[in-house]
Amino acid sequence: MRNILPVLLSSVLLAGCVVGPDYKGPPAAASDAAARGGFVRASDPALTAAPGLARWWEGLGDPLLTTLVDDALAHSPTIDQATARIREAQAQLGQQRAGQLPSVSAMATYLRADLPGVGIGTAGTAAGDGTGSDATGQTGGESTGSSLNFYNLGLNASWEPDLFGGLRRGVEQSRATVGARTADLADAQVSLSAQVAQAYVNLRDVQQRIRLNAASTRLQRQQLDLNRQREGRGTASRLDLERLRNQLESTEAEAIPLGAQRDEYLDQLAVLTGRTPGTLDATLGTVVPVPLPPAAVAIGDPATLIAHRPDVRAAERQLAASTAGIGVNRAKALPGIRFMGLLGLGGTSPGDVFDLGNLTTLIAPSLNWSFLDFGRNRAAIRVAEAQRDQADATYRRTVLEALGDAETSLSRFGNTRAQLGQLVRAEATATRAAALNRRRVAAGTATLIDQLDVERQRLSAASAVAQAKAQLTQSFIAVNKALGLGWSEPAADLSAGGSPAAAAPARR
Repeated sequence: MRNILPVLLSSVLLAGCVVGPDYKGPPAAASDAAARGGFVRASDPALTAAPGLARWWEGLGDPLLTTLVDDALAHSPTIDQATARIREAQAQLGQQRAGQLPSVSAMATYLRADLPGVGIGTAGTAAGDGTGSDATGQTGGESTGSSLNFYNLGLNASWEPDLFGGLRRGVEQSRATVGARTADLADAQVSLSAQVAQAYVNLRDVQQRIRLNAASTRLQRQQLDLNRQREGRGTASRLDLERLRNQLESTEAEAIPLGAQRDEYLDQLAVLTGRTPGTLDATLGTVVPVPLPPAAVAIGDPATLIAHRPDVRAAERQLAASTAGIGVNRAKALPGIRFMGLLGLGGTSPGDVFDLGNLTTLIAPSLNWSFLDFGRNRAAIRVAEAQRDQADATYRRTVLEALGDAETSLSRFGNTRAQLGQLVRAEATATRAAALNRRRVAAGTATLIDQLDVERQRLSAASAVAQAKAQLTQSFIAVNKALGLGWSEPAADLSAGGSPAAAAPARR
């Protein structure tokens, strides 16, 4: 035992060494954008530099939309899948931590051996005693064999000191992987909340277009009926009648794909919220206006975006994990010591396992070092270094793409607001024209056909405004998705498999 103490002491001292490289943090990707303090395309006065709202969909002021998003975050299989991946990474982290500790196992052994041609025992077998018998009680001129029974009860132990920090790097790698999976969950929440809001706005938009299409169809039928009467009186041509009939048929044909789109969005919302298609038809069947963004939209700044957008955080954690992976592979190329121990009681009878006089102890240190592996360890290290370089490039690309998404969505939001303003003014002009023409009809200076034509133009302007409102809300959704808003902290313990949506309030 005294001889083994220096070896154990040396192992403990060496265990303080940790092979590199150490993770120094993410690269300064897009540092100019982060230091600028604001987004380039955020010139619209509705955009403010205040931090964005986590539950941004509540800013649309539609309680039904809020319910749908909350249902999706609580029941979507996508969220359950991301949550399960966190639990998997946490379990792997537990395995890595346990690998640093000794392992002890109990054993119980019974061994029976039939040994042919071997005589065991000496009772009364002296040559020439006249009995002609051997130790097994058999008679004959030669030994035919014997049986051996062995019983043992004890403990086995093994431990490999972490001489160069390979196991600690493995723990570091697994911990970073847990962080990456947690960020993946947040990214799934961001995407899911945006998908639900987009499908909801699309549904309300197409429902409005179906309603406006029906109103336009009614006007065109009235126009066609009046022109048919005029043709009968000889005051309208057959060509005018056919042109109006073609216009009516085209308008009626437009309603068919609109109905298909409505059903598509209803089914999409049902699936996103974890329901079967058709479940939400009655709930969402009532036509209501498209919800509009608030007057002020908080967007924060590029530095906040880089720090909090989930896909950027996932890429950063993956970079940390791949950096630790280099240390794991470097440690494998260095010598290692393993200690094996045995403590047991046993003998040739069952009672021997209870006799302390039969105690057996064994400590066996062994040195392992694959110094001649023909370059396999060096190749593994180069693979890990290349994976780290890939993760570094992925992080820098993710940051740039995130900034690009944000700038593009902010530009689209501002331009859509400007377009909506123009279309609202055009609709107001069409409405005033319809009112003036009604006065002319009442005064007898204009015909009802003229009024129907003016009303059709007003409906067309109203349809353009409705579509522009939907586009504005969609651009608002895109802004919040690009900023990485809409995720919540997962529960501290996900081992039970519960959804994290209700565990903590949504935040950046």
